[in-house]
Amino acid sequence: MTDPTRNTSEAELFTPSASRLATLFFSDLAELGRFEPSSLDDFPPACRTLLAHNEHMTVALESFHKSPASVEVVAEWRDENSYARCSLLSRQSDGTVVQFGTMRIWLADLPADAQDEITSKKSPLGRVLIEHNLLREVELITLWQIEPGPVLQQHLQVNGKKPLYGRTAQILVDERPTVQLLEIVKL
Repeated sequence: MTDPTRNTSEAELFTPSASRLATLFFSDLAELGRFEPSSLDDFPPACRTLLAHNEHMTVALESFHKSPASVEVVAEWRDENSYARCSLLSRQSDGTVVQFGTMRIWLADLPADAQDEITSKKSPLGRVLIEHNLLREVELITLWQIEPGPVLQQHLQVNGKKPLYGRTAQILVDERPTVQLLEIVKL
């Protein structure tokens, strides 16, 4: 299950950054927007609830919006060790997009059936990990206040005037960094 080719230097570089995740799909972070590290004090209460926790965003979004979430994959990327995708999460109740996100996952750290379900693009990542009962821990890395750029304006149907809020996080599976996340919510 573990990729023996993953070495210590890769593990040291594993900590997710908004820029590193965005540039898997876009020429630079500015296409998504202008990101400023933020503190909880700068977040509206609803965004605190959605982002300032160590849980899966799927669980937080479904609880907050009182609706299961659906995933739409906008773009995918692969190398020999990892799979990444840029996706939108929507409320099943009315189809409203409530999150834009990018994730990069080291699939070899997961059982084959979980890998297949993730790459099938039918369920949000958090739901797959929960349903496969994988020992996991979500670590919040950075909270962001974002002035939306053209990509976020398009996908989240917002103008560039009102800030958005997001986070970078990582998921450890069996105490091993396995998933990098950039998650941006729309209320």
